[in-house]
Amino acid sequence: MTSVLSAARPQLSFQCARLIARTSPSAFKRAVSTLPNNEHIYIHPQANNTALLSLLPNSPPIPFLAIGTTPKTPPTPDSLTENHDFFPILHSVIREHAVNDPDVQAQAGMYASQAGSALGSGGVFFPQQRKQKKRRGESGAKGYGGGGATGGDGAGGASAQGGMGGAGRGGWIHVSDQRQPPDFGRVAWPEDIFGSLEIDGDGKFVDGHGRYQESGTYRMCTNEGVLCLSKHLREKLVQRLRELDAQARSNS
Repeated sequence: MTSVLSAARPQLSFQCARLIARTSPSAFKRAVSTLPNNEHIYIHPQANNTALLSLLPNSPPIPFLAIGTTPKTPPTPDSLTENHDFFPILHSVIREHAVNDPDVQAQAGMYASQAGSALGSGGVFFPQQRKQKKRRGESGAKGYGGGGATGGDGAGGASAQGGMGGAGRGGWIHVSDQRQPPDFGRVAWPEDIFGSLEIDGDGKFVDGHGRYQESGTYRMCTNEGVLCLSKHLREKLVQRLRELDAQARSNS
C-alpha cells in the first residue's frame, strides 16, 4: 500500500484538494446511484456530461481511486476510459489476498485433484477462441498466441480455454473476473483474467502466496459488464480504497 500511495499522492493530492474545496457541503450528502448491472459500482456525475465510476460512494470522489469515466451508463468497452492509476491498487490487493479467497482455494484444490492437460499445453487454443468471440460480438484484446500472454507453459497458459488439471505436477491457476464465470473445470477468457498464481502438485501455493503474476490481458469493461470481483476480493479492495480515500482527504 505504501508504494501505491507514494506513487500517486504527489501528483494527485493537490488536484483532490481543489476538487473538495470547490464542492458544496450538500454534495457530500447526495445519494449516489449504482450501475443497473452492478450494484457495487457507484455513478458520480461530472460537469462535462460524463460519469466517474467508483467502488466507493464517497462524494466528491477521489479521481485516482476511480475505475474510470464514461459518457454513458452502463458503460461499454468503447465508452469507458480506464483509470490506469486504479490498476496498481487492484493488483496489489489481489496479490495480497487472492490466496485466501475461497473461490481461488477451490480452484487450487480442483487443479490438484483433476488429471488433464497442463494449462498452455492442451485444450482449445486461440484460433477457435477468436471465432467464438466473433460469433458473440466481442472483439477481445489483440496479440495473443496459443501460449498465452506471457508465453510458454506457465502463467501464459492462463489464456487457453483448455481443461484444468495438473496431473500431479505444479502449474498455474488464475484469478478471474466474475462477470462471466467459466464453466466448471474451464479457464476464463483472457480479458477476464487478472493474473495467475503458482501452485505445486498438491495444490498448495508456492512460497505461500503463489508468486502472483499480472496477466496483462485484463479489460475493465467487456460486453459482459464492468469489473466484478469475488465477494472476498471486493471487500478487501473496498477496504483498501477507503483507507486511501481517507488519507487523500486528510492530506488535502
